[in-house]
Amino acid sequence: MKVLFVVNGFYAKGNGLSASARRTVDYLRELGVEIRVLSLVNDDPNGPQPDYPLPPVNIPIFEKLVERQGYRFAHSDKKVIKEALQWADLLHIEEPFWLQVVVCRMAKKMGVPCVGTYHLHPENLFSSIHMRKSRYLNCSTMLFWRRTVFNKCLILQCPTQNVKERLEKWNFKPELRVISNGMIPDDENTDKTKIPHDIFTVVSTGRYSIEKDQKTLLRAMKYCRHAKEIQLVLAGRGPREAYLKKLASSILEEGFIKYPVKFCFCTTDELRKLYLGSDLYIHCATVEVEGLSCTEALGCGLVPVIAKAKFSATSQFALDERSLFKEEDSRELAQKIDWWFEHREELEKQSVKYANLDLKYDIRESAKQLLKMYQDALTLVAKVDK
Repeated sequence: MKVLFVVNGFYAKGNGLSASARRTVDYLRELGVEIRVLSLVNDDPNGPQPDYPLPPVNIPIFEKLVERQGYRFAHSDKKVIKEALQWADLLHIEEPFWLQVVVCRMAKKMGVPCVGTYHLHPENLFSSIHMRKSRYLNCSTMLFWRRTVFNKCLILQCPTQNVKERLEKWNFKPELRVISNGMIPDDENTDKTKIPHDIFTVVSTGRYSIEKDQKTLLRAMKYCRHAKEIQLVLAGRGPREAYLKKLASSILEEGFIKYPVKFCFCTTDELRKLYLGSDLYIHCATVEVEGLSCTEALGCGLVPVIAKAKFSATSQFALDERSLFKEEDSRELAQKIDWWFEHREELEKQSVKYANLDLKYDIRESAKQLLKMYQDALTLVAKVDK
């Protein structure tokens, strides 16, 4: 079975979609699937390159904003695309952007069947320009994506039930299958021993962007009774970094917190150490297709407090209401942080339960389900051909 993965920036860093695609490809290859990648050329000349490299395309006005979000777009070179499609038995679309529109058109003409993954909502795009709640923009974009890309697929991977239900309401034509993007499980010998620390540490990870909503966490410190006893850590990078640092400085100067907020960008190992040396994990995102970064924290025994939002599926990881708060509600978030601060024994008990949650989202199981999806798609094509 020869599968062509199509993603704009397969080797992009600081981009969750690209990281997920790379992990998925690695585990599918372990199952014996022959995979090639059609993508933007890797910026690192010494790093790996896609099998079918494409040059970058610049987007006027928005280019810097797009890059700061960890994205870059590839030029849809039809000669390269044709070569890739001639090799493939099956096409796997990872995004609904212009490259995928062109590839889907050409695949239909060349008789190459297609499956896909729904990785992001229109709201993910428009949050960056403060238009997340624009019904016109979001509906128009969803209709365009549905018509030009997703309805070209035989089967569509929905990372969560939340996504499936939304696409059903939009009357998407493909079969919709709930398959987690999956996370790499800890080795059985991995030490999960907590790292001793003196200060109650609250951590939040994610790109510094509007839809990740770190500002709600910072503002919650104004209402938190124990704010002066908390060390807050925001791990990530992105276009909102300067804004968030300014907000963090203001709550320090106004006396709401005692310890300066720590900002950092971590490697996988550094992030693990951060989680093992923390007490509580906060996830404020208002738009999130799955939020596997949250499960990585839970796997290290961190109890979460997660925003309940219409377009965020991450709340599925919460075991009860003590780990949930209304999106953008800094007062309720402060109340939840205070509750966990004051109930350390319960925090320790719940830590053990959350540490076992990551087993449900094992990427090895996700890869097996994707392989089955590929086999079913090719079977459908064979039946039609008969």
